[in-house]
This record gives sequence, structure tokens and C-alpha cells, in this order.
Amino acid sequence: MNLPLPLAHRYIGQRSPRKEDARLLTGRGQFADDVRLPGMLHVAYARSPVARGKITAIDMDAAREVPGVHAIYTQADFADVRLDVMNFFFGPVEAPVSILADGRVACVGDPVVMVIADSRAIAEDAVSLIEISVDEEDPVITLADARNGPPVHPGTENNISQEMGDEDIDEDLQAALDNAPYKVTRSITHQRIAQSPMETRGCVATTDGAEELSIWISCQSPHLVARWTSLALGLPDSAIRVIAKDVGGGFGLKNFPWKEELGVIAAARKFGRPLKWIEDRFESLTASSHAREQEVTLTVAFDKDGKLLAGFGDYSSNNGAWPMGEDCNVAVHMFMWPAYRMPAYGFITRGWYTNTMGLGGYRGPWAMESLIREVALDDAARKIGIDPIEIRRRNLLYLTDQPHTSTMGIEVADITPGECLEKLLENFDVPAFRKEQEEARKQGRYLGLGVATYIEPTAAAGSMAPMTGELAVIRVEPTGKVTASLSTHSQGHGTATTMAQVIADRLGVRYEDVTVFEGDSAIGGFSPGAAGSRQGVIAGGASWTASEMLADKIKTVAAHLYNANPESITIADSMVHIEGAPEMSRPLKEIAEIVYGEPARLPEGVGTGLEAQYRYQPPAFTFTSAAHACVVEVDADTGFVKILRWISSEDCGTVINPGVVEGQIAGGLAQGIGQILLEDMPYDSRGNPLAATFKDYLMPTISDIPDFEYVHANTPSQTIGGMRGVGEGGAIIG
Repeated sequence: MNLPLPLAHRYIGQRSPRKEDARLLTGRGQFADDVRLPGMLHVAYARSPVARGKITAIDMDAAREVPGVHAIYTQADFADVRLDVMNFFFGPVEAPVSILADGRVACVGDPVVMVIADSRAIAEDAVSLIEISVDEEDPVITLADARNGPPVHPGTENNISQEMGDEDIDEDLQAALDNAPYKVTRSITHQRIAQSPMETRGCVATTDGAEELSIWISCQSPHLVARWTSLALGLPDSAIRVIAKDVGGGFGLKNFPWKEELGVIAAARKFGRPLKWIEDRFESLTASSHAREQEVTLTVAFDKDGKLLAGFGDYSSNNGAWPMGEDCNVAVHMFMWPAYRMPAYGFITRGWYTNTMGLGGYRGPWAMESLIREVALDDAARKIGIDPIEIRRRNLLYLTDQPHTSTMGIEVADITPGECLEKLLENFDVPAFRKEQEEARKQGRYLGLGVATYIEPTAAAGSMAPMTGELAVIRVEPTGKVTASLSTHSQGHGTATTMAQVIADRLGVRYEDVTVFEGDSAIGGFSPGAAGSRQGVIAGGASWTASEMLADKIKTVAAHLYNANPESITIADSMVHIEGAPEMSRPLKEIAEIVYGEPARLPEGVGTGLEAQYRYQPPAFTFTSAAHACVVEVDADTGFVKILRWISSEDCGTVINPGVVEGQIAGGLAQGIGQILLEDMPYDSRGNPLAATFKDYLMPTISDIPDFEYVHANTPSQTIGGMRGVGEGGAIIG
């Protein structure tokens, strides 16, 4: 009898087919707009037509007369709702947020009035009849306006939402900068972008009795939505169930339930009927949180050999009126130099209020550090007269340089940026490209090569609230099939696939026998969900350990039943095997039936049921390293940029599923390409957004994206399973 081998990694590392795809590709997914409830009504918002001013009157009489309109609410109707949800994540806020504008408007698109009607069309008709009168004031739009203009929010001294660091450079640092053989200073301004997920924001809410709520929402963590809703409404977490079965992209935009979603939830409780709000694309572009508008100036000093001596960074972010967290993005400076041997670094970083739509987290929100640093390194290489790749080699950290602590106190012990660069160069012939570039120049063609390296902080756990661990509950059912209840949440991440691979691998069952349940606050324990490239590492570690714990119980029971030593028991392909006795192999189903149905046959101290759970709390950060090379051709007459080749050398540790990893890298790179070459959300001087449709807001299409090449380094991390996150790297380096 030929027995399947209990391989150490039977499924981990394989391109297993995604469990989610058949349902999604055949139109059987459940997104927020797919939810239909009996008696459900629809919500639309009347929004501010101006960027700044005092509301003097709201005429709603004509709207109330529209047939099918059930209710019209202003902020006075939500005065009892505490919208202090940001306190849970970012600490006390300087400018308290309300669901609807409370006497003043602070940006175009600010929601002022909520209309509840039989249909979205009727609600929008009523909205069009509402007249909002505003005593308009000159708005603060740009960072320059913010520095010099009046406070956006009354009662504040200036427009600084948060500030860290010191603009007065330390004497020793200043001396290092002044006396260096070489010094470069580079400034970069990054335009504002709209986040634009395929599925816009949306929410359905209904009451279940006097004190319970059920919410279907497009979000990144049902558990976080439940937590923030409980804070806003003063309800216990257990009274709120949040479901987000399928989500068409989040990218940071859907980390929080924001004004409109919380308005729907509060109104459903107040009005007593199920309510739905689905954001249209105009709202998505102009009234959802934006991202990236920022300026940075970086000065870097080098010795005569091109080695780093010192640096200073000055960063500012245009946070808009109501940012998702009053932030100065200190992460830009935290992750500026941990991959490099930088002896001394100082910084000043500020977030500024303006009368524009608020900023939110967006895939790799600290990405400006990679852009400014890598450009500055290229500048320095030209000034010093060495190759841009060589200047990186002289300054990057390699494994032999670690452990190492950065100037910002970031401790690293297992990052591989130098090794990723070397692996990249093994797969990209730079001398051959230089010859091709020289020949092309003779023909009037302009080819360029960009090389960049970085590290990506992933799997944040315990470094800031509420970024904590993940829970996995693994169960073998009486049928022998395996179900997993996880606190993960997927917006295209493939967690139902990758976690099933981990479970099948460590438990010893068939991949097709594993079903993963997620996306419901009633499932699993508290979790921040999908943010910060964390799920593969933390949920993977939790699933890994819970599966091994469950396997140990199965082996204990099998050893007792068949008079064997537990060490001689193996599980493979959902079969339980005894070493040296192949004729005694039994299906896992048989063991499960005994455990559930015949307690008298179990060993002493072993209860009925086959279940294990584990909450994994990994190190504060797990770092992924990477190096990328991009070849472009630039039309000297038009400035058009064509990407000819892109190769990624990434070290994300133990790769659970190469296809999923490469999909994450490709998606991030597509967004990075869009940010650099296409996307822009400009405002005019009166605070009007000028890109309200995809005709004006240019998104990357398949014709803009090259076929990416992938190189995997696979250095295991210090976490359970050795995984590293991979969700944001492409967007960081793009």
C-alpha cells in the first residue's frame, strides 16, 4: 500500500487555485449593494456647494413634498451621536467631526442634509430641491494657503493638525551636513489622488430590536466597524453585527466607517427602518477621502566615497478639512533609512488643515520616503561621479550588517535589501542595457533605467492601537471536513485561499476539504482586519499554530484508539497513518465521528469535539525587503512615457501562494504607475474639485501596465511560519 508522504510543506508555496474565484467570476458574490431587506429605504446626501463658510439657511420645504420621501435630517437630528471614533486610533482630535455639517461647511462635498426615500432616484430628486445658503468665505486650499491663511476650524490657533520633530537642526547634525564632501538637496511635490476602488463605499443598516444593529458595509474590518459604531452610538460591541462578505477594494479608504456610513447607521436606529446608501462615482471621486498630497525636502550628506553621513527631512501633508485621523505622517521619516547605514538624521513633519476633502490612509501611506530618498541617491551618484547602483551597494544593509538600529530607533535583524538588489542584478543585465541605451540615443530614442530599494513595514501588531493580533479557530467537523473561523477580511487578498493552504499543510488535510469563514464580526475575535500588509503574517501564524494544536489532539486520540505512540502518528491527505502499520490507516472522518459521538472511547482528559484556537501576537513589525528595476522609453517631443520592462526582486519570507503574492505586487505597482504618470485630483482657487469623472481623472488601464517579472528571495522572518507581508510594496516603489 503506497501512502502519501506527510511533506513538510505540501501546500505552502504552491499555486493552489483560489477558492474565491468561481463565486466572484460567476456573479455570485455579495457586495454591499447586493443586500436587499424587506422595507428597506434609501439615503442620499445634500452636500456643500462651496469650500468654506457659515450656513445661514437650509430650505427643505420643496424636498419634503416629493412623493416617496420619508424623512430629512440635519445635524440637529444627530446631536446625541458622538462622532469621536478617531480617538480609538489616533488619540484626541483638535477638530471634532460631526455626521453632517454643524453650522459651517469646510469643503466642497461636505454632507449637510440626509434624505431618506423609497428609492435612491427619489432621494436624489429631493436633494436637488434643497437650497443650502452659505455665507461664503475665502478658502484655504494649498499648503501655502494653510501656512499663511486663517484657521480652517474655528477655535484653533493655526492650521497645523499635528507636528513632530524639530525644524531647528541639531548643531552636530548641522555640522555634519555643512562639512560633508558632498551634499544634495531635493524637493518633491506629490499631487493629490482619489482612491477610486472598484466598489465605492456603501452601507446597509437595520435594527434588530431596541438595542441591536445589523450592518452590511464595504469595509476593511467588520470588527473595527463594530467597535467604532459602538463608540459613536454608545452600544456594547456585542449588540452590533457587521458583515462584509465581499469588498471590491479598500486600500485604506475603508479602514473606518466615515460620516456617511455612520449617518446611515444612526438614522436606521432613529427611523426604525432598514436603510441603504451606496456612494456613486461622482461622490467617490470628490467626497471620499483623498490621498498623497504632500511636499518633502530632503538634504543628504556623503563622504568622499559616497557613503552616507547625515540627513534632514522636512515633510508636509495637505490633510484637508476632515482627515481620517489628524496625522503628520511621521512614518515617512521612520522608514526613510532603516534599510541604509545612515549615521544621523533629523526631521520636521507636519500635517495641515485645508478646505479640501480630507485625506485617508492609502496603500503605503509613507511611500514618499522611497520616492524622495531614491531620487536623492541618484542625484548624489551623479554629483559624486559613481554609478547609482554602486551608491546603493555602499550604503544598503546586508544580513551581515545586522542587528542594526536606525536613527529613528527602528530595530532590524533579518532584512535583506542588499541581497534583494544583488538578486535583482542577477536577473537584469545592467551593462547590456547601457549599451542598448547608448545605441538608442544615437537613433534619437531615449531609454532610461530606474533602480530602487526599500523595506516595507508589515504585520503591525502592538505598535499602535488597535493593530493587535489575529485569532484562528480551526475545527474538524464530524464529516472529516475542516472549517476555519478567522478574524481576517479580504478585499481581493485571497485569504480564504492562503489560509486554507496553511491549515491544510499544518493539519495534514486535503486543501479542498478546508473552508474558511471570515468577513463577519460575529466570527473570530477582535481584529483590525486588512491593513498594513498584516494578514498573511499574523492570521497565517495563528492558523499555523491552531492547526498544529488540533493535529496534536487528533494524534493523541488516534494513539489511544489504536494503541500506538503519538509520535508514530502522521496525518496526510485527510488520512491518519501509523508508522510501520499501513494497514491501520484510517480516514480522519472516522476519528472525528468517534470524538464527537463516542466520548467513552476517548482518552482521559480529552473532551468531545475536534477544535483548537490560537491568537497570534507577533513582533511589533515584520519587514519585507525589495529592489525593483524599471526600463522606460520617453518620447522627447511629447513627454510620453512607455514602460518597457519591470522586474521585482522581493523578499516576503515564506511564500504561501506565489500567484497571490505576485498579484499583490502587480496591483500595487499598477497603482504606483497611476500615481506617477496619470492620476491627479486638482482643485481650483475656490476649492472646487476639477476631476469629477473618469474622463478627467485618469486611471491606469491594461495598456498602461507592463508584464511584470518576479524574483522571490524567500528569507524566512522571525514569525511563526516565517511569512512577511507583501500588500503595499508595489505602491510604495511605483
